[in-house]
Amino acid sequence: MGALPEHDYSPSSHHLSLLQEVVDDSGESEALIRSYKRSFNGFAAYLTDEEAKRLSSREDVVSVFPSRELELHTTRSWDFMGFYQPTSVTNLPAAGGDVIIGVIDSGIWPELPSFDDRGYGPPPAKWKGVCNGGTNFTCNNKIIGARHYSGTGSARDLQGHGSHTASTAAGSVVKDASFYGVARGIARGGVPWARIATYSVCGLTCSSADVLAAFDDAIADGVDVITISIGRRSAVDLDRDTIAIGGFHATKRGILTVHSAGNGGPDPATTASVAPWLLSVAASTIDRKFESKVVLGNGKIFTGSSVNGFTENGEELPLLYSINGKIGCTTICQPGCCDSRLVKGKILICDSINGQFLALQAGAKGVVFPYVELDTASVVSLPAAGMDPKRFDAIASYQNSTKNPVAKILKSDTVTDPRAPAVAFFSSRGPNVIVYAILKPDVSAPGVDILAGWSPVASLSDDPNDKRQYHFNVLSGTSMACPHVAAIAAYLKSLHPNWSPSAIKSAIITTNVSDPILALASADFAYGSGQLNPVNATDPGLVYETTTEDDLKLLCHLGYGTSRVRVVTGDNNISCPARTSPTAIKDFNYPSIVIPVPPKSDSFETGLLRTVTNVGSAANATYRAEVVESARELKIQVKPDVLCFEYLGEKKSFNVTVCGGNFSADPFFASAALIWSDGTRSVRSPIVVYTLPPM
Repeated sequence: MGALPEHDYSPSSHHLSLLQEVVDDSGESEALIRSYKRSFNGFAAYLTDEEAKRLSSREDVVSVFPSRELELHTTRSWDFMGFYQPTSVTNLPAAGGDVIIGVIDSGIWPELPSFDDRGYGPPPAKWKGVCNGGTNFTCNNKIIGARHYSGTGSARDLQGHGSHTASTAAGSVVKDASFYGVARGIARGGVPWARIATYSVCGLTCSSADVLAAFDDAIADGVDVITISIGRRSAVDLDRDTIAIGGFHATKRGILTVHSAGNGGPDPATTASVAPWLLSVAASTIDRKFESKVVLGNGKIFTGSSVNGFTENGEELPLLYSINGKIGCTTICQPGCCDSRLVKGKILICDSINGQFLALQAGAKGVVFPYVELDTASVVSLPAAGMDPKRFDAIASYQNSTKNPVAKILKSDTVTDPRAPAVAFFSSRGPNVIVYAILKPDVSAPGVDILAGWSPVASLSDDPNDKRQYHFNVLSGTSMACPHVAAIAAYLKSLHPNWSPSAIKSAIITTNVSDPILALASADFAYGSGQLNPVNATDPGLVYETTTEDDLKLLCHLGYGTSRVRVVTGDNNISCPARTSPTAIKDFNYPSIVIPVPPKSDSFETGLLRTVTNVGSAANATYRAEVVESARELKIQVKPDVLCFEYLGEKKSFNVTVCGGNFSADPFFASAALIWSDGTRSVRSPIVVYTLPPM
């Protein structure tokens, strides 16, 4: 019925009178379900088709339509990828409730609704862990284990990060979740029926020693998958990389480690997650964006980016940018310049996002700041909006040219982003600076503006003066992408409990979507094999498997030598080949293919070997090879180009020859993809050729 009338008006009485006119049996009071009377005018009622038709004929009625079940759009990332899971633990996949995800992070807040254990049975019999969460920490049948290490004092999450990643991977279903009403809907983890074991290694810092202790415990406790969204700023040799070491030993015991690629992008060669046995995850956007609007006193509206959960009732407030005459103060939002006597109750224009911290402390009511990272939205500690430079300058110009400038900042809303998925600007890129012939990151997954569980004692906005407490928060980072992939790894483990870590990793890597992803040059170094496709990963058809022996050979070819490799494995019977060379890593049976060539090469030709295993639903299967998306500088040949399988588990090998020349650029980058298809499944391996940096 449109807007509420401005005159004295009783919506409920009017609605009942309308129903009295159209309802046949004089049951208007029973027909009325709810009146909408605070923000707009309307009502819901039980009506027959004929009654609805009569009501819709009235001039004061805008529309009449049936009430339908709508899809709830919070934790949008899972629905965006088309991965739907049971909303009740009473309807689980086979062996689903037996899958345990080990989360190495900042701990967990067990009382959050995301970790409610109603409907869960006791922990699986294979679980060997303990609940050692510290004082006043209680596990349940959802969080079945907890440990904390030196420096943390408790497994209780004081940072929020661990609760966010754990609930993204395996959080229970929470209805009516939101961030102060923004992005309202259902929140859930990718595998809401899985169990969680938390290993708290991060207090104010995250110690490598504690991380390794957590790996040690998690492997022995019997987790099925490890997710770790912690890492270094730059890559180091594998034997000095705590996560590579822990992940190696986890792999030996049949446990896949999923690791965040890092937030060092968009610069190249910034990922620190480089070990071949880790599944390294880049971050991408989803089709939901957070927008915040600033309305100026002249009526102009500027749309920016932030996660602003504040409601100021649309109040116009004075707009302030600079302080005339104060020495050393170019803007109001500088230390020593943000005078509470001048800024209290006003909206400030700040030259940095960090100005919001000073503004809140000084009593300001809002902030407008420049923000170029517009594929992410930051949670703000007071009503605030980030603007691109053009909009920011327009708002500053209005303030400077208007006698009494005023503005209002509206609460954030969510809109659809048709560009998604796009690789996040902050996501660390390859190439791999430790193992040149291994593509890293491996895969991209949602890591931008992800809503998930949050510790009520952690700051929502990184502002110590922000005293709000809430059990959900919105974060961006490869930390958020990592548990998405870990959840799918856990799901595959529940479907295929006998699959090796490398088989699970291969299924995830070779079934991804690459075409829709937007990235800068050298795209494969940004998103690996492409955007995570949970549905296709459940039935990959073929997988590329590696063994511990393969991993050890790789270490040999990296120059680790027999004595060091024996120390790694504890097996004195292992010996490296007589001749080792980093170039031999090209035959490591990885699902992707990377060929590094020396700088200023006129041409090259490389042959390599790969082996695939039939894990499809049919024992008899024929796969045909096709090279697609090939750069014109490359020539690629596959022999044989047809693989015929006669039984499940059968292995077939093939050779790939890649040659090229006449490079037009130095450094050079070119890519293609090899697809094996049986007509139903497509097993896609990216092929990347690039020039090594000068040594």
